[in-house]
Amino acid sequence: MNSLSNCTAPPCFFNHRKTGRLHSNRRRIGDGHIQLLFTDNRKLSRSIGSPLLRRRSCIRAMASQIKEAENGAPAAAQNAIPVRIVALVGEGSVSPLKSTPWYDVMLHTAKKLKYVDEEYEMVVYTDNSCRAKDEATRQLKTSLSRSDVLIIIAVTNQESAQWIQTNSKTTPNIICFDSSPTLTNKLGGSLVQTKTSIESLFTKLPLPQFEKLKESEQVVGSVLEAWDRQNSDDIKFCLLVIVNAYIKPVSVLQNLRAKGFSTLQCMAQNCGPQILNCLLDPNCRKALQCLNKCSPIDQVCNYQCIASYESPQLEEFSLCVLQKHNCLDLDAKIPNLPRVAPLASFRGEPLDQETAEDLFIGWLGINNSDWSWRVVAGQNPAYDQFPCQYQLFYRGKAKGSFWYEPVFQVKTIEGDLVWRRRKYRVKRGKASGTFHFSVLDNGVVSNEFWTIVDVCDDLSWGLFHYHGAARVAGQSYTGAVLVSLNGLYPDESQRDRLIAALDKCGIKEWELFDVDNCSCLNPPLGLPEGSSLHYKIKVEENV
Repeated sequence: MNSLSNCTAPPCFFNHRKTGRLHSNRRRIGDGHIQLLFTDNRKLSRSIGSPLLRRRSCIRAMASQIKEAENGAPAAAQNAIPVRIVALVGEGSVSPLKSTPWYDVMLHTAKKLKYVDEEYEMVVYTDNSCRAKDEATRQLKTSLSRSDVLIIIAVTNQESAQWIQTNSKTTPNIICFDSSPTLTNKLGGSLVQTKTSIESLFTKLPLPQFEKLKESEQVVGSVLEAWDRQNSDDIKFCLLVIVNAYIKPVSVLQNLRAKGFSTLQCMAQNCGPQILNCLLDPNCRKALQCLNKCSPIDQVCNYQCIASYESPQLEEFSLCVLQKHNCLDLDAKIPNLPRVAPLASFRGEPLDQETAEDLFIGWLGINNSDWSWRVVAGQNPAYDQFPCQYQLFYRGKAKGSFWYEPVFQVKTIEGDLVWRRRKYRVKRGKASGTFHFSVLDNGVVSNEFWTIVDVCDDLSWGLFHYHGAARVAGQSYTGAVLVSLNGLYPDESQRDRLIAALDKCGIKEWELFDVDNCSCLNPPLGLPEGSSLHYKIKVEENV
């Protein structure tokens, strides 16, 4: 549990390479969406100025993307293809996720994969099944014989490793983590060599084989980078990357890079001034270069770039290229799973929307508090673990208006701590305790669906869940935040209730990231003039 009096910060997600890298601007915008479409700024400038030069530079800069577009999307019927995954973990092995056994982590991952696609089937075994020579061994053999992907985690027993090698020869995709060195990765039916081995092979392979090998290496790189962040969402992401590359398209992993000539034509015809302004601005140019190094489906890496190089020119670039003209032709949807039921009653009365809004407003204005809630912990690795998160909810001047302003710190790539503040418009959902949020952030609109999952009668803590998407950025996401007045974890007496609330969201407690609530000096708080607060919850009841 966190303690402000002790004020020992939890392990910092942003400072340790293996637990993740800095993620971005507060919430969700598809800031990571902007993949650099030109690798040479001079080519881009010429392409805007001259139709002929524009075409030539497009040809040079977009060769790989055009090839991808020419291949075409797989038929819609492929979406019904089942994907069979086998997870094999070392007996008794423990994960870095708050020391949760790997077996439990992968069982939960199997459930989360169903939220992405009902056709995903993952079964989980320990490596005892390799050596038991009983019914479990026969079941594992059967599962491997029909599997599309085998993920091996913390299997170090040599007898188990030999058994796996013998019985996984027909499995086309194998990825290994923290396991015996005799176990090798395989993608698309071909062994994936080490980097050194690949480099030595490059000059000896025919071009088609060279390109296939290089593609596999890029997939492995994306998977390993995500795995090193050591969180439950990125474990799922690792599997989805492999499925997307070698089995069937994954809707949440649309390729966000340019689609071909149409993308460049759209940009050049509609956004020439914004592109040039971006390239002339050091921060905007660095942001595009940084984004171009990220996998287009890796939100964590993309948001890292935006957080470090945010600028008005970048916002204008995204507003034109993405929001106004949708030059990447993307259309991300808000996820509808898991379905989370809102809080049914508060203080013995059925929850209505006025009371639900008051619950969001929380502590703001009570006992001179300048904020509604402080975030204790969050589930989403890209958005919910910034240091020093303050939530401000309030009613606006206009009749029926309601607003949400998160205030939070970001640690940039250069190591600077900076405050950020965003402003969301909030509309009531059909069911009490549900709300629609929207924000224009860095030039891109994000829409979210929030649910008040639980709030204690004394406002000691609350749990809010969200689904969201930045449509034209091709980004969709889910998450949840645990909140309290002072950023402290709920009392141990509340643990069972908290676990029950998390279960409603399909979240395990070990998935939560503790927020660093130390060193939160001079947050830029305050409300607009004319704002109003609670309508139904009486302040004196909470003093």
